[in-house]
This record gives sequence, structure tokens and C-alpha cells, in this order.
Amino acid sequence: MQIIGLSLRVTLSAVGIACVIGLPLGAALALTRFPGRGAVIVLFNALMGLPPVVAGLAVYLVLSRSGPLGSLALLFTPTAMIVAQTLLILPIVVSLTRSVTEDLWAEYSEQLRSLGASRLRAVPTLLWDGRVSLLTGVLAGFGRASAEVGAVLIVGGNIAGHTRTMTTAITLETSRGNLGLAVALGIILLALTLALNAAAWGAGQWARDRLG
Repeated sequence: MQIIGLSLRVTLSAVGIACVIGLPLGAALALTRFPGRGAVIVLFNALMGLPPVVAGLAVYLVLSRSGPLGSLALLFTPTAMIVAQTLLILPIVVSLTRSVTEDLWAEYSEQLRSLGASRLRAVPTLLWDGRVSLLTGVLAGFGRASAEVGAVLIVGGNIAGHTRTMTTAITLETSRGNLGLAVALGIILLALTLALNAAAWGAGQWARDRLG
């Protein structure tokens, strides 16, 4: 139960932080024009495929004793794991939000402008209108974070009772030959993912039927 609870806490925290940063950032990237915008878009699209071990290594270097944030002593803590997972999820949220917002702005820009809404003032309206599509990106981020091993192993250390998650525990127990526990944790992880996706799908259907 401790492993399951920590896994959910780390993953949901990372998803929440990525959404708080990524949704407005992606929308702003879609609606603003500035020098180098194309390069920023390409960068975020490329980071969607960022190898987890590279993300883990980057966070490790920053949080290690010789790193710029080493004095905070965050390495091998759940906080470091949240940072690593946020780094993996954020490009997914930003890129999908930008794509959805650009499409909505192209469709509704005339109506919004007639109501006196500037590009940036239209961001909340566009995000709300694209909520069902954006939920897909959030779920994709959750899926990547919940199945992640490399980054959390590097920055968390897989310490029993402290930073051991379901994915790292599955890896460890499989290497030990304790397949019963590994399979049980795998089934629980799959069940949690399916339950969350089912709940999100139901919420999306309800929003389409009731709210339009």
C-alpha cells in the first residue's frame, strides 16, 4: 500500500504541476508571435520523445551535491521524482495544448474578436472549449509518468519505504525472481490506469452530452 500510495502521489503531483504550467504556456505559444517561435515549437515537439533516463540524468546533475541546487538536499526524495516526471510530461501538455488552441482560434477568432477578446484574453475560453481534447493530453502524460522507470530510479534511488514506486518495485522483484509480487503490482498498475482513463472518458462524454 505504501508503494502504491507513493506512486499515485508522485505521478498525480507531476501531472498537476505540468498542467498548471503547460496549459497556459501552450495556449500562449499558440496565440502569440515572437522571433524564434518556430524553434520553440520544434523544441517542445522534440522533447515529447525525451528519453526518461536523460531526463533523470539532467535532474540528477542539478540536484546532486555538486549541482546548482544541491544545497536543497532533494536528491533521492519523492520531490526529485516529481520534478523528473514533470519534465517528461510538460512537453506533451504544452505541445497538445498549442495544437488544440491554434485550431480553435482559427475557427472562432472572428467571433471572439467581435466580442472584444484579444488573443491572450481568449485563452481561458479556448482552453475551456477544448477541454475534452486537452484531457487526452493529460491522460497521455499520466500514462507516460505512471509507466516510467528510468528517471525515477536515477533520482529516487528505489529506496525501500521512501522512494520505491510500483514500476521500480516491479523491476526489482523481477530481477530477484519474485514474480508473484511483480505480477501483482503490474495488475494493480494496469487497473489504476484503466480506472482513471474510464473515469476521464465518462467525464468527457458527460461534458459533450450536457454542456455541448
